[in-house]
Amino acid sequence: MPASIDPFQAIGISHIAHRLKAQGRSIIHMEFGQPSTGAPAAAIAAAHRVLDTDAMGYWESPALKARIAQDYADRYGVIVDPDRVILTCGASPALVLALASSFEPGDRVATARPGYVAYRNTLKALRMVPVEIECGPAERFQLTARALQALEPAPRGVIIASPANPTGTIIEAAEMAAIAEVCRARGIRIISDEIYHGLSYGEPASSMLQFEPEALIVNSFSKYYSMVAWRLGWLVAPADHVGKAWAYKGNMFLTAPSLSQHAGLVAMDCGEELEGHVEVYRANRALMLEALPALGLDTIAPPDGAFYIWADVGHLTQDSLAFCERLLRDTGVATAPGVDFDPVEGGHFMRFSFAVSTAEVREALSRLVPWFAAQPRL
Repeated sequence: MPASIDPFQAIGISHIAHRLKAQGRSIIHMEFGQPSTGAPAAAIAAAHRVLDTDAMGYWESPALKARIAQDYADRYGVIVDPDRVILTCGASPALVLALASSFEPGDRVATARPGYVAYRNTLKALRMVPVEIECGPAERFQLTARALQALEPAPRGVIIASPANPTGTIIEAAEMAAIAEVCRARGIRIISDEIYHGLSYGEPASSMLQFEPEALIVNSFSKYYSMVAWRLGWLVAPADHVGKAWAYKGNMFLTAPSLSQHAGLVAMDCGEELEGHVEVYRANRALMLEALPALGLDTIAPPDGAFYIWADVGHLTQDSLAFCERLLRDTGVATAPGVDFDPVEGGHFMRFSFAVSTAEVREALSRLVPWFAAQPRL
């Protein structure tokens, strides 16, 4: 029988939002981690030139692979052979490649709860067993070396995310090192989702490659580079694992879009413009944090990075899906229900994305503050 997986409820919220917009409603999309900022101007200009001069086809850019490898040296002081970089159609296929080429059906793979909905459901779709470890305020909503050490029996793998979705929390370097040590000792393969790297509001996030050279790294141009619709990502695999991952990629996904690869190469050298985007998110984050008391939300995950607020709304609801739908219909502000990210406790959590424009954040708050104030407490 086909594997049974849960729907991504935020997509359903988004469908309602688009229907309401088609009816003439003013909608603010805070349900997805989708940057309101577009691809860098130079990357778009490069794409126009390529469209005029290159018929394109199945291809993997050696120059882009080398540039990504150089970025690991520049950002983290880690040497990566460009041949270890596998370009993909976004981070989602990179995650599938990492899982499918590393584990067998029935293997147990640990993840944090709350965590990105696709970790749990991709594992289920591949006939693997997600082992969700509860991570609350005491752990800053993140996996710890202690939790992995205590897990019996040891899982075959673990998915680490820092900064994390839905919480935005970052694992400190010392804890990353401790996680790597526990995983080496217990034979746990690490997959590190680093899609939000570059989006930090204090200390930058560490790459797991700094602590475990054999880790598989998932990343993408969607978040920091503001290239969601270009569908371009990558997987960094250990040298002895590249051939196996390539075999899966070639059969399942062929190649990443040629046009996106040309644009992505240029985007990687648009640092000033990209850091300007981060400043927009920083300003949005400050507005959200300032407004939380007026919303009555005093229990949140620390948004160290990414662009999310993970908030406990247990004083207002135990049904976050119905709550978010009612909020959308009443105010035109779309948000993500916590049940996507935590099937156990998510009924009383919700996620706001502040990846929209600053003007949209201000407008959203002008609608949210009175609406939250009017809600009856449980």
